[in-house]
Amino acid sequence: MTSALISLDRSAPFYVAGHRGLAGGAVWRHLDGAGFTNLVGRPSSDLDLRERDDVFAFFDKERPRYVVMAAARVGGILANSTRPVEFLSDNVRIQVNVLDAAHAYDVDRLLLLGSSCIYPKFAEQPIKESSLLTGLLEPTNDAYAIAKIAGVMHVQAMRRQYARRWISAMPTNLYGPGDNFDVDSSHVLAALIRRFDDAVRTGASTVTNWGTGAPRREFLHVDDLASAVLHVLENYDDPAPINIGTGKDLTIRELSDLVAQVAGYTGAVEWDASKPDGTPRKLLDVSRLQALGWRPGVELRAGVERAYDWYAAHRDSARR
Repeated sequence: MTSALISLDRSAPFYVAGHRGLAGGAVWRHLDGAGFTNLVGRPSSDLDLRERDDVFAFFDKERPRYVVMAAARVGGILANSTRPVEFLSDNVRIQVNVLDAAHAYDVDRLLLLGSSCIYPKFAEQPIKESSLLTGLLEPTNDAYAIAKIAGVMHVQAMRRQYARRWISAMPTNLYGPGDNFDVDSSHVLAALIRRFDDAVRTGASTVTNWGTGAPRREFLHVDDLASAVLHVLENYDDPAPINIGTGKDLTIRELSDLVAQVAGYTGAVEWDASKPDGTPRKLLDVSRLQALGWRPGVELRAGVERAYDWYAAHRDSARR
């Protein structure tokens, strides 16, 4: 691992791709709070990153010096397993267009946000970055994973061929303000918040969750992700991706119990084992990130409480 002390110019144009999404929105807020005064973003309604000519025209106009690539088509296990073509095609096009344009317009530092799903389904736990490409992927999200792996390889190729100081980071499961709470396309923690909140408000006596509840997962609040993103941009310069997580996990059943407590739900909880569980366990080895001096600051229960309060306050406008 190569560490580096790279002081980013707080006045330079800094493009956050996907700045209205869960991860990108948190990165934008953190950079703003850290004193960056020239943040650049475009909603997908104004700039479709799948359209190559439009992406190049945007880079020609804005000339960003730094880029955080947080734009992607994302979704939960149902969306990934039923729409693999969109998750592969859209994400590959988005990444290729942005990275090629960033090279053409001489972007100094770029960080590609990937996903922990790039690692093999049965990778040794906790998962080291060296596990990449050592085994078969989880089939319910293999198309999305392949797209993200392509992004990692693209960054590495840019470093090798053009000496670009670009990096990639693999966050664990994210949650927090701005999440997607749709019943069909959300990730597990947001889905649980929506499900238990609906049950409390409607007086339902039973909540049914997907799967068996046995898989173990790690969760990272997006405010911690954003803090880690800036930290690695200024302290890491290596071809290998770097994991971003907490180093702690719990079962989905335990997570369900936690969300139910936060929501004030006291009814029964059932599990639909006909629905897929996905990977049995997914815990990241974060020793390389910790060696750079970064630690998470949001404990899980406090983070879930904050996420639930945000959803309750934005129920009508949240993505659902």
